[in-house]
Amino acid sequence: MLEVTILSVLQGISEFLPISSSGHLVIGKELLGLGEVGIRLDVFLHAGTLLAVIAFYFSTLRSLFLNMVSKGADRKEAWLYVFKIVLSAIPIGVVGILFNDNLTSLFSSPRMVGAALAFTSCVLISTRFFKNSNAPVTFKSALLMSLAQVVAIIPGVSRSGMTLSMAKALGVENGKAAEFSFLMSIPPIAGAALYEIIMSMQVSSAATEVSWGLTLYGAALAALTGYVSLALLLKTLKSKVFWMFGVYTLAVSAAVLIFM
Repeated sequence: MLEVTILSVLQGISEFLPISSSGHLVIGKELLGLGEVGIRLDVFLHAGTLLAVIAFYFSTLRSLFLNMVSKGADRKEAWLYVFKIVLSAIPIGVVGILFNDNLTSLFSSPRMVGAALAFTSCVLISTRFFKNSNAPVTFKSALLMSLAQVVAIIPGVSRSGMTLSMAKALGVENGKAAEFSFLMSIPPIAGAALYEIIMSMQVSSAATEVSWGLTLYGAALAALTGYVSLALLLKTLKSKVFWMFGVYTLAVSAAVLIFM
């Protein structure tokens, strides 16, 4: 239970804060000496953070759905917004399918994670010099944010860090950028979980699966901590200290490269 608790909290916090959940899970498993713990826990931890996004932005998702099925003036805008979300999922989906075998090996290398965290730090710290603006999420910014999301397929490179940094560079308003960044995470997270489920049915694994009780506990804990970390991130965006996450990832990067 202690090990699952640690991994669940790591997943929930680092999935949304710009510090890389995949990188922290690699480091966490290495420090705990877990190695492979089976695919079931990974799937349900991702499902937990997916639930956190849906719960946090439930009112936004509900409004989008109602506007899409209505005949009001907001119908076209709602459809265009959803289309931007779908469009943003295409690049990371294509890369994930085409290069999955090459990427899998990266998820077991702490030193690769350390190097990737250093890259994340450079990007995050650079946002200190970006000026705040009130630009909306356009098709151009949605596409560029989706390309930034592709880079984050490497463990240690933060998905939210890359997408929000790109949005800041394009002058997208912080609240709109955060909302779109996390709504555009729904298709990749759901797709990754579905892919892992399909692969687990086709390929036998030597890893020891965590019990169903601990798995569901981990998913619930990941959802709860994910919800809290989402709220925390929005506060940091408003208080202009977003770039300081780069200081943290730089410290973790140095520790990993020196001691692991």
